[in-house]
Amino acid sequence: MTFVRTASALLLASVVITPAFAQEIDRPECVAPAKPGGGFDLTCRIAQQGLEKQFDGPMQVTFMPGGIGAVAINLFNTTRTDDPNAIVAFSSGSLLNMATGKYGQWGANDVRFLATAGTDYGAVIVRADSPYQSLEDLMADLKKNPGGVVMGAGGSVGSQDWMKAAILMKSEELDPRQMRYVAFDGGGDAIAGLLGGSIQVYTGDVGEMVSHLDTGEMRILAVMSDERLPAPFAEITTAKEAGYDAVWPIVRGYYMGKDVPDEAYDKWVEAFEAAYATDEWAALVKDKGLLPLDLSGKEMDADMKQRVERMTGIAKEAGLIE
Repeated sequence: MTFVRTASALLLASVVITPAFAQEIDRPECVAPAKPGGGFDLTCRIAQQGLEKQFDGPMQVTFMPGGIGAVAINLFNTTRTDDPNAIVAFSSGSLLNMATGKYGQWGANDVRFLATAGTDYGAVIVRADSPYQSLEDLMADLKKNPGGVVMGAGGSVGSQDWMKAAILMKSEELDPRQMRYVAFDGGGDAIAGLLGGSIQVYTGDVGEMVSHLDTGEMRILAVMSDERLPAPFAEITTAKEAGYDAVWPIVRGYYMGKDVPDEAYDKWVEAFEAAYATDEWAALVKDKGLLPLDLSGKEMDADMKQRVERMTGIAKEAGLIE
């Protein structure tokens, strides 16, 4: 009986202790904190395809909509804080939500930023049959009646996508508070809203448009970059070219739970760095409509936290937070 009790105790101890030391990455998973079809989906697909050779098994993509990332960050700060298998997609919009307190008590110090997928840029998108043939056409209508155009995107007032529309308004000294803006839970829903006629203009991201370019359903009026982007967007004018000071760069990447063991975190870093060194990764990032940005590990974690700090200052200046 004593042997049985001792063996049981040792077995229980091993079950409890093992996760704290070394857990294998045997079920790699990327969590996209929105419904399928938007930028988070795109970010996870890059990891799924780009890290295919780095793990023994395929990477699962899990969709976790809710609060533009709020549900996901809450889960990874409660029940999955040390999960070695899972990474979560984020964007500059997620960083803005951290800066403005939209994730409640959870902020930049409550995750371990892991690696980048690449950079993206804001885009002004309409349906193919829209009367707006150029950004100038749209801005002319907004100047006549700021509330006369229904705009929308995957985020609430104060979110990254709202900020894109607000920057456009401010480029013509228009008050963003007069804008008619419809908030959706992610880019996929916003695109459906645009195609369904719920909104007239979608302030989304260039990267998520790659799969839609050949469908003939939508048109990009302008990209919000300093200079023209490479193919397949080389023919699309920038907002700056059109005369509007509206630039919005986007970083896309991944974070993990803050209690993930260093060994597991380092294995993920090594996997990304190995992928970054391949031509296949560069081709994949380009194919998904992103520009290269290869940051990982502690350097990347520090960079993202600095971005959140800067965004906090901008948000205070804009009156979004006190």
